[in-house]
Amino acid sequence: MKFSVSTYSFGDYREENSLGIFGVIDKAAEMGFDGIEFVEDYWLEWPDEEIKKVGQYARDKGLETVAFCVGADLINRENEVERVCGLIDKAALLGVSMLRHDITSGVYGKKNGIGYACLLPELKEKCTQITEYAKKLGIKTMTENHGYFSQDADRVASLIDAVGNDNFGVLLDLGNFMCADEDPSLSASRLAPYAFHVHCKDFLYKKGTEINPGEGWFVTRAGNYLRGTIVGHGEAKIAQSLRMLKKKGYDGFISLEFEGTEDNLVGIKMGLSNIKRFWEMA
Repeated sequence: MKFSVSTYSFGDYREENSLGIFGVIDKAAEMGFDGIEFVEDYWLEWPDEEIKKVGQYARDKGLETVAFCVGADLINRENEVERVCGLIDKAALLGVSMLRHDITSGVYGKKNGIGYACLLPELKEKCTQITEYAKKLGIKTMTENHGYFSQDADRVASLIDAVGNDNFGVLLDLGNFMCADEDPSLSASRLAPYAFHVHCKDFLYKKGTEINPGEGWFVTRAGNYLRGTIVGHGEAKIAQSLRMLKKKGYDGFISLEFEGTEDNLVGIKMGLSNIKRFWEMA
């Protein structure tokens, strides 16, 4: 199995006045990762030749350039397909083989036609346009169980089935189901057959019947409380989900995503150790 890390995991360390993108790549290599996954950042404004150098620098350090994750809202923003296709061009410069784009945060200001099933025809059309564009560049596209509205396993599966394109699959985040109050290992097993790529993320959990724990915590769709933490320290059932993925024969990258309050470098180092240990035990 190969393990990668999202540049998102480095938090403020990835700022230009800190490690910056090249320092983050150096750290990922030093920590023993096999690959790196990029998120949108300041360096995307650089000229194309400079963006190419980011991907090449990672490969020169022995890291596979795995994926590029970008935001999107295909329902509420105009010209979003065109904008995402422009980001696919950036992905090609980085030399990644996959791009994850968000779907939508839902429809607001309407009384009718706001359910997921009502939006599927429009989402299908736009996701198809995006993945067909990406396919010409040798890049697969993915949705993620992410962003509340398109987070449930059944909703994500229904979208991938509707698109019905072998170039479009899921970035399966093992922790994100908790944001939609789903059992993470059960939902992960539901989406495993669609997985192009996997995120390992973990959360601490408190019931919504308790007092809000305060800074660092956020609210799930049903009003429970989550806080990001080191992979293996939370309630996302990471070890169980990894056992399931191994049993089902998943052979893509497993990418660490950290968003806890602990120091990012500590969280990444300890999280990678746990992921590797869980996979070996699976």
